Amino acid sequence: MPELPEVETVRQGLAQWVIGRRIAEVRVLHPRAVRRHPGGAAHFADVLVGTTIRDVRRRGKYLWLPLDSGDAVIGHLGMSGQLLLQPAGAPDETHLRVRFRFADDGPELRFVDQRTFGGLSVSAGGAELPTEIAHIARDPLDPEFSDATFVAALRRRRTEIKRALLDQTLLSGVGNIYADEALWRARLHGARPADGLTGPAALRLLGHVRDVLGEAIKEGGTSFDALYVNVNGESGYFDRALNVYGRADQPCRRCGAPVRREAFMNRSSFSCPRCQPRPRGPASTRG
Repeated sequence: MPELPEVETVRQGLAQWVIGRRIAEVRVLHPRAVRRHPGGAAHFADVLVGTTIRDVRRRGKYLWLPLDSGDAVIGHLGMSGQLLLQPAGAPDETHLRVRFRFADDGPELRFVDQRTFGGLSVSAGGAELPTEIAHIARDPLDPEFSDATFVAALRRRRTEIKRALLDQTLLSGVGNIYADEALWRARLHGARPADGLTGPAALRLLGHVRDVLGEAIKEGGTSFDALYVNVNGESGYFDRALNVYGRADQPCRRCGAPVRREAFMNRSSFSCPRCQPRPRGPASTRG
C-alpha cells in the first residue's frame, strides 16, 4: 500500500497539472470507486462539475483537493490506486474507474484502481480540512508537526515501537516499508516497548523516520510492481536504497548478517538480527 512518499509524489505531480482548472465533466465508470461518497456516483459527479480545483493537499496517506465551492475531493489510493494525467484521446486503462475532464480541454485526470480498495469522495465544506480525515495525525514532514508532542505520546504507548509507528493517530504516513527502514537506521527491533524508550532515543528514531521519508520522496517513492506509479505513469526508485525491507537472507548493508524476516500483523517485518536484537527482558527495554 502506498505510504507517505508515494502519496506525496502523486500530490506534487497533481499540483503541477490540476490547480486552477475547472471541472467540466465527471464520469464514474465503477461505483465501488466512490463507495465512500454518501450520495452515490451521480451525486459525486453533479457536485463537482463546474467547480475549480484550488490546491492539492495531503494528510498522511490521504489526498484532498480543495474546491472553490468550499468542498473538497478526498482520495485514497488503497493498494493499487493511481491518479494519472492523460491526453483526452489516450486509450482507456483496463481498470479506469473515474474520469475528470476539464473546461480547458487539457490533460484529463483519471483514477485507475485494479483492486478497487482505494476510492474518491466529496467532503462537504472540507476545503480547509475534511472532517473525514481530521483525526489523522500530522506527519513528520509537516511544518506544524511537534517533535516534543510526538516523543511524549510515543513514550506513553504501552505497545511495541513498530505498532506505534504504524498508528496513524500518532504519526501519519508511515507504513510497513518505512517503519522497517527507520528502525534499522535506529538499530531498534520493532518489538521493543515504546514506553521503554528514553526521550533522546525516541527523538533519534523520529529523525530517522523523517530522513527515510524525505529520501524516498526524492526518489519518487518505492515501486515493487506496476501498481504504484506517479501521475505520468512512472515508477519510483527508492527500492534500490532499501536496507532491510524485502531483503530476507541478504547481507545487512551495515554488518553483513543475513536480514531476518518475521511475521507481523498478517504481513512481514524485516530487520538485522545483529544490529537490531530482539528485546529479551526489562533490563534491555530501555534505549
